[in-house]
Amino acid sequence: MRGAFELSNLQRLVDLVAEAALREIMPRFTRLTAIEVRQKTSAFDVVTEADEAAESFITRALETDFQGCAVIGEESAGRDPAMLDHLATAPLCFLVDPLDGTKNFSSGLPLFGVMVAVIEAGEVVAGVIHDPVCRNTAVAMRDAGAWSQAEDGSRLQLKVANPVPVREMEGIVGTNFLSEPMRSTVNANLARLGMTNWFRCAAHEYRLAAQGHCHVLFYNRLMPWDHAAGWLIHREAGGIGAHFDGSAYLPSHQSGGLLYAPDESSWYKVIEALLGA
Repeated sequence: MRGAFELSNLQRLVDLVAEAALREIMPRFTRLTAIEVRQKTSAFDVVTEADEAAESFITRALETDFQGCAVIGEESAGRDPAMLDHLATAPLCFLVDPLDGTKNFSSGLPLFGVMVAVIEAGEVVAGVIHDPVCRNTAVAMRDAGAWSQAEDGSRLQLKVANPVPVREMEGIVGTNFLSEPMRSTVNANLARLGMTNWFRCAAHEYRLAAQGHCHVLFYNRLMPWDHAAGWLIHREAGGIGAHFDGSAYLPSHQSGGLLYAPDESSWYKVIEALLGA
């Protein structure tokens, strides 16, 4: 397969992500030893043998099927940050998070996923988020909608939640990467939402929002493999996601935060409620 990524290529991407999870991730779930779990930047940021094996599997398959593409995996980019330079310029680039929610995975908690975003000349054109436990995949293609695809191929269209008053909104909010005084401001204002939680897994958080099961997502740490696929899936499901200042998101952006809501009016209400901005 050569050239631009097309809708006809999307099923192959879904299949290989599911195969990587089946072969490399699930056989290791609940079977890791302490030696096989290593810290990266902190006790909250860990890597396992499953992350590395799944990334290698996906990378090899993509380089074979889409010859000449760039593949940027979380673990390989951690070793060589210069790989991120390809994000804005490569004609065809795949962003791979081989195991999002590694802390959950290594704890035996079945909330983890595999995320791949397709980038063309710096813009997200497709995204998949696979749930290895339930074996279904959230999928989106730019300007073609978003859907959840079961293992048997059946599909369910994705749609974000209907707008509600801020006091009734359910939010997934992570404040641990915010700097002060913004962290204290947001934490003090969380009670303005109806309910808040955090799953330590962007893959499942994005899926919930795109399925209409929560209203707000709030992130500050913007590693591209954590957000590119989810941003597109949420947008194609009818929602809006933008930086805290209202500017548009691109996968090459690693600062500025991200706030998601069902529509533009809700977005402005939430940013006012949480940041007073």
